Amino acid sequence: MGTIKAVCISDIKGIPKTDIKSAILIEEHGVENDSHAGAWHRQISLLSYDSVRKFEARADFEIENGAFGENILVEGIDLSKLPVGTILKSGKVELEVTQIGKECHHGCEIRTRVGDCIMPREGIFARVIVGGEIKTGDEIYVSSYPKYTLAILTISDSGAVGDRVDKSGPLIESRFKEAGYEIRVKDIIPDDRKTISNKLIEYSDLGINLVLTTGGTGFAARDITPEATLDVVERQVPGIPEAMRMESLKITDRAMLSRAVAGIRKNTLIINLPGSPKAVDENISLFFNTLDHALEILTGRGAECARK
Repeated sequence: MGTIKAVCISDIKGIPKTDIKSAILIEEHGVENDSHAGAWHRQISLLSYDSVRKFEARADFEIENGAFGENILVEGIDLSKLPVGTILKSGKVELEVTQIGKECHHGCEIRTRVGDCIMPREGIFARVIVGGEIKTGDEIYVSSYPKYTLAILTISDSGAVGDRVDKSGPLIESRFKEAGYEIRVKDIIPDDRKTISNKLIEYSDLGINLVLTTGGTGFAARDITPEATLDVVERQVPGIPEAMRMESLKITDRAMLSRAVAGIRKNTLIINLPGSPKAVDENISLFFNTLDHALEILTGRGAECARK
């Protein structure tokens, strides 16, 4: 449960907003009389009150409400951990989270005046699903979370040029669709380290919860999926590939040759799977029942219970 600390608007984008205490939110438009309002996905910007106070302590000067260009300042909810698709409610007003953070545009007045801008790192954007009035002091809470999102990345030189039919990718898709995951993206790319790492960064920046790669985990010269993964993860999760190798050894002694890794970038869990459809199916079965708990903790859903 959170509390609205400020409601702010400006008539020009890219400048600090003014706290007007209350405002009308218009369905599929945004805050009445605000420059960000319109028929697009970033109708409203939100920022955590706690983030502003932490920045204020470091900066050693007072930060006014709306200084970072936020429409709504919220206390009590870590907004930056909410996945795209989360529904926030305040009274009858309903907002759908559409974007986590953004790039700060060149010549940003906020960055110039304040010395930094936390909106690109910790702010979120939303569209208005149900309009109404909001004001300082109103309660705001997470009404519902979206299904977990999944990206499937098949890594194969021959598959990327159409010389080989990808069977592992569709198998992953089938397993996870049945479990209720939203398949956000599917790609087939060659065994190129930079291409792989760039894709993993792209998926993470999109806020996708889970990324499963298939292929490129063996001993061949072009098998560099683990290296590309380690290039981008911020924290390793060694237990998952260790469990996959341990259980797979009961089936074949070749399992000890797998170099698969797993790790976390931002709020995205990345797991390397082998290229063989049979091995993919076996490995998914090993960690499948643990994924909900892992993603619940990673995305913060375990700590922020939705109101029924």
